[in-house]
Amino acid sequence: MGSVRFRALALAVAATASLGASAAVAAPAKAKQAKPATQVVRINFQAVSGTTPVTCGTPITGLGTTNATAQLKDLRFYISNVRMMRANGTTAPLKLLKDDTYNYTQGGNRTTLIDLENATGMCQGDAGTNSVIVGRVKRGTYVGARMYMGVPHPLNHTDTVTAPAPFNLASMTWSWQTGRKFAKIEVTDPDGATGTWPMKTFNVHLGSTGCFGNPAGGEAVNCMNSNRMSIMLQRFNPVKQKVLIDVQQLLRGNDVTQNRAGASGCMSGPTDPECEAVFEAMDINWLSSGLGTGTSGLGVQQTVFRAAAK
Repeated sequence: MGSVRFRALALAVAATASLGASAAVAAPAKAKQAKPATQVVRINFQAVSGTTPVTCGTPITGLGTTNATAQLKDLRFYISNVRMMRANGTTAPLKLLKDDTYNYTQGGNRTTLIDLENATGMCQGDAGTNSVIVGRVKRGTYVGARMYMGVPHPLNHTDTVTAPAPFNLASMTWSWQTGRKFAKIEVTDPDGATGTWPMKTFNVHLGSTGCFGNPAGGEAVNCMNSNRMSIMLQRFNPVKQKVLIDVQQLLRGNDVTQNRAGASGCMSGPTDPECEAVFEAMDINWLSSGLGTGTSGLGVQQTVFRAAAK
């Protein structure tokens, strides 16, 4: 009798174990969590003169052909259509996160205003600043970046009063026809009104020239010289590096305390002598005859922007 009970108990235990094993085998494996299709990229900008940071209210030394000392007056520029570069040379667009005070997207055109002045010292912009482009790019491994300094043509020739930010700044606009100042970089006599600079301020205002057509009347605008500056950073890791804009390189070919002819400094004039060295640094085609094309190289030869460790 006892042996019968023992055999029955053993059979029950075996059956239970068998069921448990079957349940363990049948339990589905946990699904692997899929990676997001995109990744966030932050590109930080900083102004320097050589290796020295440039800020409002701090003297900038060693500028131009006479190693002049100056104060910053303005430093703002538009960066458009950033693309991240893969090792095989292909690229993917960096799509801005949202439209706001400094960013705007329309169709395939994406523009950010980089504002590195804060209206202190001798700077005459506004207190707001922006030193970063933030967007999402298709997930992958990237080794560099390319972009251009300028405003895309479809967004350039619009009414400042009704335009969305960041195109609604009168200080960054010439006229409906001519469009925006792609860059407004200005250095000034550190001694102000009592200083020795004849023209007081050396301006670099980049923008399209030779434009015709009246956009206010609904006409299309075309420009002889687009003057958009290509920038290519062949080795750039935005996690570990930032982008420097070097005013010393931009101004190296001019005496910033003098003005030889035309507007004070270089305002993109096709025959303004101060523009020759400025456009050379930016690698934009410019000829003293006025027959320059205003086209930019690939962005490799320009010396104004470079990548550096954070």
